[in-house]
Amino acid sequence: MQIAKQRVVSIEYTLTDDEGTVLDSSRGREPLVYLHGVGQMIPGLEAALTDKVAGEALQVRVLPAEAYGERDDTLVQKAARSQLRGVAEIEVGMQFQASGPQGRQVVTVVAIDGDEITLDANHPLAGVPLNFAVEVVAVRAATPQELQHGHIHGPHGHDH
Repeated sequence: MQIAKQRVVSIEYTLTDDEGTVLDSSRGREPLVYLHGVGQMIPGLEAALTDKVAGEALQVRVLPAEAYGERDDTLVQKAARSQLRGVAEIEVGMQFQASGPQGRQVVTVVAIDGDEITLDANHPLAGVPLNFAVEVVAVRAATPQELQHGHIHGPHGHDH
């Protein structure tokens, strides 16, 4: 069965940046299982997987526009330490949920200068070309319930 819209796909993958640093991998864990064609996967990887079958392996380079987008410097803002209520210790790398013009988003502390905190709402991989080594483990038809809910159920999904 080929990978197509509304099929449940299981993949093993290793994600690296252009320097070869491993950013994420399913190795040593369960394969990543997702519903194809409903926006659960970055567009560039999903496009490359379309029409593949179980057992196929491929190398995929995904540019930022087809992954997490380009970096947007307007998403880097300064805030007073007092605006981060309820957090005793703030350190570079910490992440928080914040409300912004695009709704709820995750912001990362990228700098601290006294009481001034610099927050970045860009995805950590924005602007980064991504290199995937992927093996398709399995492809199956989605159940009517999975299609209705827009996500997988059962093994490696959830059962509600």
